[in-house]
Amino acid sequence: MKQVLTVIATAIAVCLVSACGDKAPEKKPGPPPTLITVTQAKAQPLEIVETTLGSLEAVQDPRIAAEVAGRIVRFPVRAGEAVKKGQVLAEIDPADIAQQHKSDRAEIARIESLLAQQERLVTRQNELVQKSFISKNALDDASAQRDALKSQLEGARARAGLSANGLQKTKIAAPFDGIIEEQIASQGDYLKVGDPVLRLVSNTRLRAHLPFPEAAAQKLQRGQKVRLVSPLLPGKALEGEVEDIRPTVTESSRAIDVIARIENTDGQLKGGGSVDAAVVIGVREAAVMVPEQSVVLRPAGRVVYAIVDGKAEQRVVQTGGKQAGLIEIVSGLKADETVALDGAGFLTNGAPVTIQERGAKPASAPQKPAEKAEAAKP
Repeated sequence: MKQVLTVIATAIAVCLVSACGDKAPEKKPGPPPTLITVTQAKAQPLEIVETTLGSLEAVQDPRIAAEVAGRIVRFPVRAGEAVKKGQVLAEIDPADIAQQHKSDRAEIARIESLLAQQERLVTRQNELVQKSFISKNALDDASAQRDALKSQLEGARARAGLSANGLQKTKIAAPFDGIIEEQIASQGDYLKVGDPVLRLVSNTRLRAHLPFPEAAAQKLQRGQKVRLVSPLLPGKALEGEVEDIRPTVTESSRAIDVIARIENTDGQLKGGGSVDAAVVIGVREAAVMVPEQSVVLRPAGRVVYAIVDGKAEQRVVQTGGKQAGLIEIVSGLKADETVALDGAGFLTNGAPVTIQERGAKPASAPQKPAEKAEAAKP
């Protein structure tokens, strides 16, 4: 009986071993493909630039001074107010200059009267000389007095012109369109000639001061194109050109001062403001460019994933300059290769990918049987 049981157990074991040997091994499922969008690396011109943070300065920023002496009686404008060329900014008491001008005009009238009388005398004596009633010496004396009166009249008219000009200068006018930056004098102050009254600023033309390190001095030249971006105009770039390069290095920062002139006709930029500046020092005609988001950081460094036969192929790259959201690939990638764009940060080397057209909505996941039954209920 014991032998029979042993034989039965052995047979069962053999059957189990043979059954297990006939069963195929289970395959583990691999990772699902990553959904990405792609783009192509393009060879295109790339501007080589030197960048810096600069400041703006108004080209027209004078202090308006008094041209005649007197007391300020009126300020028709205030600091911060926009003014037009020729608009009155301040008035000086014109009383003294008006009296002087009146006196000068009276002197002109007196001399004109004397000159007219002398002209008649010269004419009459000339007639008498022709008739030999008087000597020619008497005519010469009368003519000399007439010429002296003419010279006196010219001097009197010149003084009257000066006083008239001074009378006009009692009204201090704006020499150009601008904004009152500062009111220096006050109503009631007595001003001498040359004393400052107001500070007037025009932002229509600005000068940008751009500091660069000494090492960049050999690359910078007059006439190079400059691109400026201001916090006051986000997303908008203004273009100018290098107007001057100061010959000395500043002692405080050891930087060279590059001057760029820009037109600000709409007046949106302000003197004293900051700007991000890029001076174009050259152009690389066929730089390989990809979107910045295609370049991701990995332990190996900066990499781009090229898409080859439905899989991501990791390429370690060296990057260069940037331009309009694109970055230069100096080495590691060729032009016209297809690279991952959206979703590049989720890829690994050799990962399978599913390419989707950029901007398309992702396909919805299939419903489970329980979800279908629940959706079918009224």
